[in-house]
Amino acid sequence: MAAIGQFVPASLRGKARLRTSLRRVERSAAPILQCSLAAGLAWWIAHDLANHPRPFFAPIAAVVSLGVSLGARLRRSVELVVGVAVGIGVGDLFISAVGTGVWQIILVVALAMSTAVLLDGGPVIATQAAGSAVLVATLIPPGNRGGFDRMTDALIGGLVGIAVVALLPTHPVRRARREAASILGVMSSALAQCADGLLEQNADEIVVALRRARATQAQLDAMRTFLKGGREISVISPMYWSSRNRLERLTQIADPLDNAVRNVRVLLRRALTLVRDDEILDPRLIDEVEKLSQAADVLRRMVMADPGQMPDQAEAARVLREVAYGARPELVADAGLSAHVVFAQIRSATVDLMQVAGLKRTSAMALLPPTVPHPAIPPADQ
Repeated sequence: MAAIGQFVPASLRGKARLRTSLRRVERSAAPILQCSLAAGLAWWIAHDLANHPRPFFAPIAAVVSLGVSLGARLRRSVELVVGVAVGIGVGDLFISAVGTGVWQIILVVALAMSTAVLLDGGPVIATQAAGSAVLVATLIPPGNRGGFDRMTDALIGGLVGIAVVALLPTHPVRRARREAASILGVMSSALAQCADGLLEQNADEIVVALRRARATQAQLDAMRTFLKGGREISVISPMYWSSRNRLERLTQIADPLDNAVRNVRVLLRRALTLVRDDEILDPRLIDEVEKLSQAADVLRRMVMADPGQMPDQAEAARVLREVAYGARPELVADAGLSAHVVFAQIRSATVDLMQVAGLKRTSAMALLPPTVPHPAIPPADQ
C-alpha cells in the first residue's frame, strides 16, 4: 500500500511546513518578546546603573533564565546564579594558585562541574559553572573584580528575568487549556474516523486516525510544560493570582487526559486489527465509538469555555454518562478478541474522560454496567 501523503504535491507540502513553522513562531512570540526585553533591560541596569564596563553576562543570564520554554523559569534563574557563583569561585581560587593553560582548564572545568553536581545535580548549574570557570581561566584575570562583577551581573540578569515574567506575563491558563482542547479535538476526530472505518470496513481510515492520535504526545508534553510555567506565573504575578483555582483544576485533568489518549490509541490499534481480520462486530459497538467521539468534543468545548459558559462540567459528565450506560457486555457477546479490546478501551477511556469532567475515578467506574457478578466497585443505580 502506498504511503499516505506520497502523492501530495511538493508545493502543498511546502505550504504545510510553512504553516507549521509560522504556528511555532506564533506560540513562541510571547517568550521571545520577554527574552528580548529582559536582555536589554539587564544590560542597561548592569552597565548604566551598576557601572560595569562589559556586563555581557547580565543579558545572557536574563535570556537563559527565561528561555523560549515557559516552564521552571524560577528554578532556572536560581540555578543560573548558583552555577555562575560556583564557576567563578572555583575558577578564581584554582587559577590564582596554578595559572592558566591546557591542563589547568581541564582541571578547573572538572572541579567546577563536580562541585555543581554535588550541590544540586541540575544540568543548568553544572553547565554554567563550567562556562564561568572557563571564562575565568581564559578571559578574566583572577584576583580582580571581574569575578565579583560577573556574579553580580548573573544576579541582575536572573532578577530581571523574574521581574519581566511578573510584569509582562503570559496568561497562566490560556496556553495550557488550548493544548488540552486541541488534544481533545484530535481525540474526537480520530474516534469519529475510527467509527467510519469500522462501519465501512476501511482500514485506511483507521490508519490515519491512529497516526493522528499518536502525534498528540508532543501536545501532551507541551501542556504539562505550560501548566508548570503557569503555576510560576500565578505565584509571582499579582495580576494572575485569581487564576490559581482554575489552573489547579486544569492541572488535575492532565493525567486523566494523558490516560484517555493512551487508551484511545489502543482502541484504534485493535479496531485496525478487527477490520483487517474481518471480525464480526455488533453495530452498537460502532455507535459507542461515535458517542465517545461526540463526548470528547463536548469536553473540548468545556475546556475552552469561560466560567459560566456552556458546556460546563455537569453537561460534559451527562454526555459521558450516556456513553458509560451504553457500554454493556452484550455488545461483545460471542465476539472476537479485538472487539472485546475495543469494548474495554471504550470503557477505560470513558472513565478517564469523566475524570476530565470533574468526577472521581471511583464514581466514574461505578457508572459503568458491570461485566462480572461481583465488581470491586459496586455499580451506581442506573
